[in-house]
Amino acid sequence: MANSIMLMGTSSHVGKSIITTALCRIFHQEGRKVVPFKAQNMALNSYVTKDGKEMGRAQVAQAEAAGLEPMVDMNPVLLKPTGNSCSQVVLNGKAIGNMSAREYHKGYSLKAFGAVTEALERLQKNFDTLVIEGAGSPAEVNLKANDIVNMRVAKHLNAPVLLIADIDRGGALASLVGTLELLDEDERALVKGLIINKFRGDVTLLTPAVDFLEQKTGKPVLGIVPHIEDMGIDDEDSVSLDDKVVEQDQPQADLHIAVIQTPKISNFTDFDSLAAEPDVSLYYVKRVEDLGEPDLILLPGSKNTTEDLLHLRECGLEEAIREKVAGGTPLWGICGGYQMLGQKIADPLHTESANDEVAGLGYLPMETTFAAEKLTSQVQADCVQLNFLGREITGKGLYGYEIHTGETKFDGAPAHPFQIIDRSNESVNIAEGLTCQIDGQGQVTGTYIHGIFDHDDFRRQILNALRARKGLGDLPIQRSVRQEKERAYNRLASVVRASLDMEKLAEIMGERP
Repeated sequence: MANSIMLMGTSSHVGKSIITTALCRIFHQEGRKVVPFKAQNMALNSYVTKDGKEMGRAQVAQAEAAGLEPMVDMNPVLLKPTGNSCSQVVLNGKAIGNMSAREYHKGYSLKAFGAVTEALERLQKNFDTLVIEGAGSPAEVNLKANDIVNMRVAKHLNAPVLLIADIDRGGALASLVGTLELLDEDERALVKGLIINKFRGDVTLLTPAVDFLEQKTGKPVLGIVPHIEDMGIDDEDSVSLDDKVVEQDQPQADLHIAVIQTPKISNFTDFDSLAAEPDVSLYYVKRVEDLGEPDLILLPGSKNTTEDLLHLRECGLEEAIREKVAGGTPLWGICGGYQMLGQKIADPLHTESANDEVAGLGYLPMETTFAAEKLTSQVQADCVQLNFLGREITGKGLYGYEIHTGETKFDGAPAHPFQIIDRSNESVNIAEGLTCQIDGQGQVTGTYIHGIFDHDDFRRQILNALRARKGLGDLPIQRSVRQEKERAYNRLASVVRASLDMEKLAEIMGERP
């Protein structure tokens, strides 16, 4: 039977995902067969596995830290909010439909727990250590009866639990004590230690607080983890965008890239590799006045494309984007953002919203009609005919993934910049994406391929074209996405290993220190 440790929090966004990632890398460094697990994720930031299944992005980062290929058993239930207290339910990597919060929590969640236990059984057979992440707080009494991600999992495995609080937001001591008080006695007994996360300053000043917590709760404080700047690890969901304070006018940045942050933005990690470039200032835009003077505008994916498009129209961002494009600013769309660039988006089955049809931005000669089935696949593509700002952009074997609902049809003989040569491990020959030079204006390009900017040479070619437009010289490749991620995981592991009582953790997990 595999050993396990479970990380729960006093609330959402306290650092459960990051501590889970750190422990995965620490145990991987120790030579263990370690695997991450989260029974149920609620996030719009998702990923497609090699076998075409959809899972939460946080478990992808944890899998990478553990030295593993992501697989859906790590996250058997994914909820993707669609608005109006409703979510698309993804079970074992496949969408099964939309449900209201009441329908899911009152009727379906306990049925989905069967998939959770089956995934756990498979993981226990193939791995020696499970690092399990909870969700939100285990003390949410209104949800606890039908909860399948916190104490129900811990009880099923008899897994020891570490409770995490974020001291950076304040009230950490009260939240730890209060959470424990609200747990049932048998649940409280499973909590074997406490962690204080995101601490800034002199850790010795916290000694009285540690003494109080241990005396008050009878639980050891395993450590105080410092606030870590610029971790370089994929964020779980768009709530983290509020923490990405990036100035539009960083004097050291040669290029400024604006990402339009719509209410249902998804897969914003598509742009993390751009943000990490030393000559780039990448910022997120919610309001017209925040758009500034970007060198490139990016329209990201969306879980509710038509409503996000209407939002751009209503808040004035559509008009602001048109003004920039008319002035020569290039515009790129990824997935839902790509669909917005066309003439029309139709949703006759109301797959995403109640809108039957919405006019697109009208830049690209194409129309998209949503269907009941979602396409989820990993792909490999070549860049075959992309003239970007006067430069021929090339690229072979660009890896990424598709995750979208809807069929896009094109008018005339459009220029497809990419050719998909492999989809879900099958050789194909599919024209993909679209680019169009707007007469006397800027260039508009779109693609369904997530992760296209993660390819170091392709990304640098795009950035150098932007640099040339500003009269700046080319730069060689500045960063390797894969190497940067490995460094980030190792750095995180080093910080957490130094911050926690690892001998005490081993005892809690039933191991000899």
